[in-house]
Formats: sequence, C-alpha cells, structure tokens
Amino acid sequence: MSSSAQTSTSPPSHQFDVLVVGAGAAGLYTALCLPAHLQVGLITKDTLSRSASDWAQGGIAAVVDPGDSPSLHLQDTLRAGADLCDYPAVKFLVEQAPDCIHNLIKMGVAFDRHNGDLALTLEAAHSRRRVLHAADTTGRAVVNTLINQALNRKNIQIISQAFTIDLWMNSRGSCQGVNLLYQGHVLWLRAKAVVLATGGGGQVFAQTTNPALSTGDGVAIAHRAGAILRDLEFVQFHPTALTQPGAPRFLISEAVRGEGAHLVDAQGRRFAFDYHPAGELAPRDVVSRAIFSYLQKTNLDPASAHVQLDLRPIPPETIQHRFPNIIQVCQQWGIDVLHEPIPVAPAAHYWMGGIATDLMNRTSIPGLFAVGETASTGVHGANRLASNSLLECIVFGAQFAYLEAQEAEEKAAGSGQRAGDGGGREDEEDGGGNPFPTPHSPFQNFPPSASEIAQIEALRQDLPPLVWQSAGICREGTRMVAAIAQIQQWQHEFAHLSLSQSLPGLEPEAPIHFNATNDDHLRLWGETRNLLEIASLILKSANFRTESRGGHYRLDFPETNPDWRVHTLVQANHWWKSPVQVGDPSP
Repeated sequence: MSSSAQTSTSPPSHQFDVLVVGAGAAGLYTALCLPAHLQVGLITKDTLSRSASDWAQGGIAAVVDPGDSPSLHLQDTLRAGADLCDYPAVKFLVEQAPDCIHNLIKMGVAFDRHNGDLALTLEAAHSRRRVLHAADTTGRAVVNTLINQALNRKNIQIISQAFTIDLWMNSRGSCQGVNLLYQGHVLWLRAKAVVLATGGGGQVFAQTTNPALSTGDGVAIAHRAGAILRDLEFVQFHPTALTQPGAPRFLISEAVRGEGAHLVDAQGRRFAFDYHPAGELAPRDVVSRAIFSYLQKTNLDPASAHVQLDLRPIPPETIQHRFPNIIQVCQQWGIDVLHEPIPVAPAAHYWMGGIATDLMNRTSIPGLFAVGETASTGVHGANRLASNSLLECIVFGAQFAYLEAQEAEEKAAGSGQRAGDGGGREDEEDGGGNPFPTPHSPFQNFPPSASEIAQIEALRQDLPPLVWQSAGICREGTRMVAAIAQIQQWQHEFAHLSLSQSLPGLEPEAPIHFNATNDDHLRLWGETRNLLEIASLILKSANFRTESRGGHYRLDFPETNPDWRVHTLVQANHWWKSPVQVGDPSP
C-alpha cells in the first residue's frame, strides 16, 4: 500500500452523508457496509494500518462448526460477562456471527484452514473450539483486507492524519458533523450522520497492550457533547503481556494457553490452579488477579515483576505454525520460546464500557452513532469473552447497511432527530461554507509555546502511572478518591493553557491556522485532554460501583453484590444505575 493512498493530499470535501471517525476494523467495516451511493468520509488520526485491531492476535469467535451452536456461544458470553450482558445484544451477536465470517472470507480474509476446513482454536472460557485465526496476526489479516476494499470504493474519501477535536452540534442538540485538526488547519466537516469508531483508551494506564493511539478519543468526544456513557469502570486486563526490560507490553495471545501453554512461577509450578479450577484457562479477569495476587506476595519490583508462560508443552511444529509473530517478537528481545518460558504480567487490554448504544448503533444524541470498542452495546457485560471483540466490530458494523431504512422508519414514527435527520441542513447560526480558515482569522499562525508543550508532556507522562496504581487490577476507595482529586487539579491546570482557551468552543467562522509543523503538538494537546477526561470518568465510575464484578475488582468491596446487577450510566457529571437489572433473557 502506498503512502499516497493512505494520506489525503488535497482538502477533504466539507460535506458528507456520513463521517466515520476511526479506521480500525469497526470503522473500516462500517464504511464498507454503508450504502454505496452515500458519500463517506473516513477519518483516521494516523495512517490506515495503525489501529488496535491491527494488533489483535488471537482471532475472531463464531459458530462455524456443526458440533457447535449459537446457544453455546451465547451461554459462554453471558457466563464470562458476570451477569451484566444484555441478553438481546448477545443473542444478536452470536446469531449474526456466521454470516459475517462468510462475508469476510468473500472479501478475501484468508483464515487458517486444516484439511480444507476452517481451523478453529480454543480460548479461555469458550466451551468449544470456535476461534478462527490467521496465524497469530488475525487482526492484521482482517484490517489489511478491509483497507484494500476501502481504497477501491469511490464513495469513500480517506482523511488520514487528522485529529478530531469535537462534535459539531446544532442548536437542537443534534450532531451535524465534526471539527478536526488537519495539516495545520481546524476544519469543520458537515455530515448527516457521524459514527465514532475510535477504539479504546488503554494509554490511560501505565501498562497496556494497546497501541499509542488508543487514547479514548471517541468516549471523551461523546461525553463533552452530552452523550450517555455506560459501564466505564469495566476494563479488561490481559493476563499475559510480555514483561521484559525495554520491551513494549506486547500481548502474548490467549490462544497460546488454549493450545496448551502453562502459566508457571519461578519454580515451574502452575500456580493459577490455586485461584480457579480452570487454571490458566479461567476467564481473563480471574487469571489477571491470580497473577497480581501471586506477585503481591513477592518482593519483586512492581514495574518488572512477572510470572512465566511456558510454551514447551505445545509441539514445536504447532508453535511455529500458529504463533510466528510471537516467536519473532520474543526473539527480538532475546527470548527463544521453543526452549524457555516468556516473562509475562497483566496489562490493560480492552474497555468493556463506552458510549451507550442500541442494536442499530444509535447513541442518545440524534445523528451520532458508535461502533466497536468505543461503544457499549451490552454484549461484553463486565468481562469480555475472548475473541468477541473483532466479532462485535463486524456484526455491528454490518448494521450500517440499513442506515437509510432506519432513518425513514424514525421519520414515519415521528421519533424526532436521529441519524441524518437535519444533520446536513443549513442552520444559519451554525455557519458553513469552506471548511478552511480565511486569511484574516484572528488566531492566524497561533503557535503553542514551548512551556505549554512541556507542561502537556509532563501531564501525559504523570497520568498513566496514577491511573494504573488507583484504577488498575485491584482498586480501593480511598486511593481512587485521592486520584480523582489529583486529576481534577490537572484538568484545572490544563484548562488554563492558551491552547485550551482557544481551540474548544471555536466557532466555524473563526477557525485557527497553525504552522503545519505544530500538528504533532496539537495532537498531543488533544490526546492529553481526552486522557484526562477518560481517567476521571473511569475512576468516578469505579468509585461509584461498590462491589466487585468481572474486570472491576475492589479490595474494599471484594464480593459481587446482586443489587449491583445493573449498568452504571453517566451523562455530564451525573452518575446513576440503570433502572432494571440486566443479564436475564428478555421475555
């Protein structure tokens, strides 16, 4: 793929039918499923190939084996979700999964095969082998296929290396587009519908398997616009991330344990069985806490403390066939997985919470949709079942094929503003016209100062360790309250930066033009703003839920409380419980 194909060199159109923010699996599949006559803008803050989806190793779960069934996949998902999954959403996910897999294959995704049939592996908390894979780079195989498809669609304009600042709201409270930083300008792009598909927020934690671009942008953007968010306290910590001095927290796929790898201590003992009968194949939250609890008993430095993942029980030819990428990365850091165990420890991996959506990806804001990890569809509950995340991107992305039928239905029902209803109409008070700034902008060539950049960089460095210590694998109320106070102080300081005074709330007729060389600094400002926001949201949600469930574990409330079998909801600065308990089948 050429760089010219990935990066827009000419100004994007300022009006679209649909804007999709984010170009991982969810954003790409959404763009491809939208009706072909719609003009789609696909916005990515990096190049097309860089997303958390691209890093996904294990695979994608779906029932394609006659010996399996959607009802078993449903039960496994509900069980892993710790009584907090929305039954209709899970039922929809597992029933749509086989068709979506077949569509990916038709598009050209080359899943591994065995004797001509799709090869399936087992992952933790699955009762059957149902995880399809492409070696240990399944996400990359899916994303690369979707990118090639998107590049060949004439109705999709890719806007690369563009950072979305905020939603563009009209006076009726509907979303009518976005404003973004692009090549030294602030652009205002109008659309009938906006889809947020920006992935998770793992970079808010000091230890994470997520790429550097996972800064919670979509959730923060939606929160500032007044959308309802859900279950933000539920973060999944992957049990086995490479823990080697100098190395990034590279994820060692759960499929390795599914194929027979053992989780052991320094003496080679499989200690995970001390915490759960399934040992290293227990649900992810259980295995992560088992490792955390075990390491707490040692005198090791928390930054480098680790246990070991031993692949030697797996036949060498299986390791070489199934996990070539893991072999290669470990070799780069001096580890020969065929002859020695891998040092591993937990790291933040997946955010179950997000923007509250329904089965059609609608949010509480008319004209705004969300899909993928950014959304909270209800399918993951308190703890995501392995390999259901790529599946969610595809199943719910496919729903955008019905976007126009949905709009027509809503108009006929008189349900008011939803996606596309009024979002693209001209509102006198909302401006319009050329999205590029005029030569006489009052903020023309407004540069960020070196002192401000240094202050932002310090905040960016100090925030993740605080969140890891206060809202990591094990949480406690007093520590969370102190962290919330510190973050509020940092937000106060951040709000008084000149950049923060000028960029948010900018009107379309008074945009800012920077020197394009400042784009990296401006993105740093935007990502830090979003990280501060989601750090506060996660901590406040975690402090609000006074129990332990799934990926949320509190030392001061270690038991699961049946009264808390509800979603936590937040809008603006107001938290409340969902009025009806969740997890039971619908009538």
